[in-house]
Parts: sequence; structure tokens; C-alpha cells
Amino acid sequence: METIPKKLNTISNDTLPENYFRFHLPHLHLGSVFGDDWFSLKAEAFARFFGTPVFLIGQTVVVAIWILLNVVGWTKFDVYPFILLNLAFSLQAAYAAPLILLAQTRQADRDKAHADADAQHREFLAIASQERQTVAMQQSDQLLALLQQNTQLTEMIKELSQHIATLTQDVHSKVIQDTTPSEH
Repeated sequence: METIPKKLNTISNDTLPENYFRFHLPHLHLGSVFGDDWFSLKAEAFARFFGTPVFLIGQTVVVAIWILLNVVGWTKFDVYPFILLNLAFSLQAAYAAPLILLAQTRQADRDKAHADADAQHREFLAIASQERQTVAMQQSDQLLALLQQNTQLTEMIKELSQHIATLTQDVHSKVIQDTTPSEH
């Protein structure tokens, strides 16, 4: 399975035929919008993390604690109207929006590439199925021709057997006539 890139080889090698990903290989040039280095992979992972329940719940808890600490008066770090909190949200939005859009773009490119590869695979399967049906039809026609020839041969053998039986009876009757003493 050396021909399958690591990027596509996520299923056990024992369960895949040798050329399983042959329709995906032309789309490998669709690398990450972020790139394929460590930072790029982490940036995409971070962008994907923004939409998870863990992030949303975590952010809600942090904001609630921030507001609670400043409203109750335990800290005067960021009193109402919470300007630092607004600044933090603005900063987060400034980074999150482009990262999320880039992650969506990359996912859309991957989805399109997979859809194209799947369409090619379905087309290949349809052509292969049609070829198998054509071969099956040819073999069925050959089988019918052979059965018809067999039937004709069987009929010829029957006719020849009947003819041999008739000739054998004629020869037998002549031999018996020649061996019986004549009454002259």
C-alpha cells in the first residue's frame, strides 16, 4: 500500500484493495489553505474548535465569572460597562472570523474533491458493471448457441442410432437368411 498517501490512508490497510484511493489521488494538490506545517494544522484545529459545545460552554463560564467578579466587587479590574471584556470579544472575533472562513473554505474544497472522486468512482463502477453485463450477455449467447448445437448433435445421434439399428436389423436378417439351409 505504498502508493496511498498518509493523508488518505486512515482505514486499515488490510481492508482496502491496492488502488482504493485511485480517484482521490488527483486531488492531493488541494492542500490546506493554512498550509501543511505544524502551525497551519493547529490554526485549522483552533478554527474548528470555535464551533464546538466545549468552547461555547467554556466561554460562557469564563464570561459569567468575569462579570460576576466585577459586579459583586471582588475585583475592580473591569467594572461595568466591561470595556476589557468587549475588547477581548472584539479581538477574538477579529481572529476567529477569518480562521473559521478559511476552515470552511478548506472543507468545501475537500468536500468538492471527494464528491468529484466519488462521482468518478461511481462512473467507473457503472462502466465496469456495463462491461460485465455485456460479457454476461455474450456468454449467454454463446451458451445458447452451444445448447442449440448440442440439441442438433443429439438429434443427429438419435437419427444415426435409429439408422444403425435399422441397418443392423437388415444385416441381421440377411445373415440369418444366408445361414439357414435353403429348401431347394
